[in-house]
Amino acid sequence: MSFLNLGNLVVFFITFAPGAMCGQETKAEVTKSNASITISKSDYGTTPEGENVEQYTLTNTTGMTVKIITYGGRITYLAVPDRNGNFANVVLNLDSLGQYLEGNPFFGALVGRYGNRIANAKFLLDGKEYRLAANNGKNSLHGGYKGYDKVVWTAAASIGKDQAVLKLTYLSKDMEEGFPGNLDITVTYALDNENTLTVQYEATTDKKTIVNLTQHSYFNLSGDFSTTILDHELQLNAGSYLPVDETLIPTGELAKVEGTPFDFTTAKTIGRDIDKDDNQLKNGLGYDHCWVLDNQGDGIREVATLFDPKSGRVLKVGTTEPGLQFYSGNFLDGTLPRPNGGTYVKRSGLCLETQHYPDSPNQTDFPSVILNPGGKYKTTTTFRFSTK
Repeated sequence: MSFLNLGNLVVFFITFAPGAMCGQETKAEVTKSNASITISKSDYGTTPEGENVEQYTLTNTTGMTVKIITYGGRITYLAVPDRNGNFANVVLNLDSLGQYLEGNPFFGALVGRYGNRIANAKFLLDGKEYRLAANNGKNSLHGGYKGYDKVVWTAAASIGKDQAVLKLTYLSKDMEEGFPGNLDITVTYALDNENTLTVQYEATTDKKTIVNLTQHSYFNLSGDFSTTILDHELQLNAGSYLPVDETLIPTGELAKVEGTPFDFTTAKTIGRDIDKDDNQLKNGLGYDHCWVLDNQGDGIREVATLFDPKSGRVLKVGTTEPGLQFYSGNFLDGTLPRPNGGTYVKRSGLCLETQHYPDSPNQTDFPSVILNPGGKYKTTTTFRFSTK
């Protein structure tokens, strides 16, 4: 038995021999001394390459619990109360490391080096063409064949002032998946006693590069994953969105949402307009577009509110980013197993991915995603849960 002193937190670890099967979670007993807010660690499995994967559990004084694994920095569980005080997990997840390794639509993952799509899997930087993996038709999506969702991050846990903090680091090497520069990345998850999970992204590079990181959790605030999110109400602080072509690459236009199915400036159910006869909805098979957020440059501000009338759960998203990709789970097809039986049906979860715009490296009118040596990439997103 060994112990680790993390500031106010003393964690005792009882070590067990790792399980023989990849993806089979081996729990370690953990004792914590901080009575107000806690973070603990357990073994989650081993990759085929022999890398150990850990799971960290963050819990606050209200009982909100977030579980994160070091494989892909994935949120695998996020439990918050409904209006009656009943807790339920509200993020789509899988049963084991083995299932995450088999492939899935980025459940709970950290995404990069470039979240979203890059047209024709290439871009120019200072006149030099960089070719990427064409893993989404002819385009590159979410960092390529082995993006940050498929690597094992290094973790460090601590207790801050009324926060449980998990710091994940990863060095993305020069030309990994075709991207230039050694990118040194830190992503910090912090859970406070106000039921807010803050995600802070930081990165530096030794060569001019592009970077666009995001978090890819699928939310269903009902906690019942046998149902869809079509009766959830969504409001977005965005007067414009980015129309896309049939491969979901932005056309370059910033289109007004007023008078279209993309108008979420006042709250409405997601299902109200999703099946309307609209070319953009046909391109995305529903909503899979980037909204141009209001008040850009004002630092972190509230940009989205999601509400489930049945449970009373509310999610408010804040960010420093200029865009938000709202994806309504259109490609979930009933093949992925739910942990408690059944499968994930179409639109059983939705994503609210704060980010820069898709295909920005190829569209000079979009906000820049270039990071230079000596500069620092830094963005913040918050997920705050409540009820009404």
